[in-house]
Amino acid sequence: QVQLVESGGGLVQPGGALTLSCTASGLAVSSYTMAWFRQAPGQEREFVARFFRNADATDLANSVEGRFTISKDNAKNTIYLQMNSLKPDDAATYYCAAQDSAFGSRWPTGYNYWGQGTQVTVSS
Repeated sequence: QVQLVESGGGLVQPGGALTLSCTASGLAVSSYTMAWFRQAPGQEREFVARFFRNADATDLANSVEGRFTISKDNAKNTIYLQMNSLKPDDAATYYCAAQDSAFGSRWPTGYNYWGQGTQVTVSS
C-alpha cells in the first residue's frame, strides 16, 4: 500500500520560511516524478514544484521561482519543499504527489498517488 505523508506545515509570518517534508512508503521516490501542489480555499489545486524521475532536475512554478526549492533524499525516501520569503498568497494546503512518469506534469490529473496535505498559513 502506497502512502505519502506530508509534514512541516504551520503558521509563519510574511517573509518567513518553512520546510515541508513528504515521506513515501510503498514506493521509491527515485522511481517516480515527485511533485508538490497547493490548494487554497475556493481555488483549484495548482502546481508548485516537481523533481523529475529520470534526471537530477527540477521544475518550479513561476510564482515560487527563486523562493522555493524542491529536493529529495532517496535514502530517506523523502522529498522536501524549502519555502523562503513566504507571502500571504502562499497560504494553502500543500500536497505531495507521485507520478509514474519520466517528467510528470504540471496538472494534478495523471498523478498516481497523493498525500493528505499539510496546512501552511502565512500571517502576521
